[in-house]
Amino acid sequence: MLSVADAWGKRRLAVLRDAATGARKPGVLWLPGFNSVMTSSKATALATWAGRTGRALTRFDYSGHGSSDGKFTDGTIGQWLADTRAVFEQMTLGPQIVVGSSMGGYLGLLLAQSAPERLAGLVLIAPAWNMTERLMWAGMPASTRAALERDGVWHRPSAYGEPYPITKALIEDGRQHLIDIHNLRIPCPLRILHGAKDADVPFDGSVALVRAQAGDARLVVVPDGDHRLAREQDIGLLIGLIEELE
Repeated sequence: MLSVADAWGKRRLAVLRDAATGARKPGVLWLPGFNSVMTSSKATALATWAGRTGRALTRFDYSGHGSSDGKFTDGTIGQWLADTRAVFEQMTLGPQIVVGSSMGGYLGLLLAQSAPERLAGLVLIAPAWNMTERLMWAGMPASTRAALERDGVWHRPSAYGEPYPITKALIEDGRQHLIDIHNLRIPCPLRILHGAKDADVPFDGSVALVRAQAGDARLVVVPDGDHRLAREQDIGLLIGLIEELE
């Protein structure tokens, strides 16, 4: 396992990097979701595929996640975007296909605005663009908003384990990184995979994102797919979309 300093040189970010052994192809950068890690089932499946096909794959844990330094409750969209940029700039070479899941999809869209020259493509799984405002704050009842303002943190129930903390700082910082999808110009081909039964990030957000693009953009909806899209057939679709952009 490798490590890289974050944008401020204060924390070490854990990185796994597999060098290409086959023909020259774009590298792949994996961006995990909120409260997820670089050793998740989808990321591990991608690593197996990359090793089998000789592709370069880079994956990492955001600060406060997995094996990286920091506390999860200190994290914000701005911090995790800076982590993403640090790994992209310091640990990848040449053209990259950025593959982002949920929050990782959101960060991939933000990264594309600052590093267009090295992006060979974006492949996003249920991209949670504007998640702090559109998917968190907008859905909170008044009592939860009041508690968050008062206490600085609210523990949101999760279908995947223990409740996880949503901080006031996360919500406020997120407002500095909102995307206007109607003025968003993605500088590379865009592919999105989204489950029609996603209870966490409704797929109509991906429909709107693709419709707003004038360039090469396509949405693949999995009729029986949930938010994770971690089944063998889902991962097969994901890999197919990545290979389509090479």
